[in-house]
Amino acid sequence: MSFDTEEENKAFVEKFDYPFRLLCDTDRSLGMAYGACDSADAGYANRVSYVIDEEGAVAHALADVDPSTHTDDILALL
Repeated sequence: MSFDTEEENKAFVEKFDYPFRLLCDTDRSLGMAYGACDSADAGYANRVSYVIDEEGAVAHALADVDPSTHTDDILALL
């Protein structure tokens, strides 16, 4: 999820042939709810990842995301 508009996300998907749907949070409401930003004026979201279980509950939260190890970190949790 990002704070980008639908048009910006579409351009990203097309440019990088991204295989996933991207969600837009332009009003930052989900970003604030999940701790990725402190206000609706935030320019960028903090990198935070959540693993949501089959019941829809947060099973794991990773607040200090290191892009170089993040894939392995998530796979280890799963």
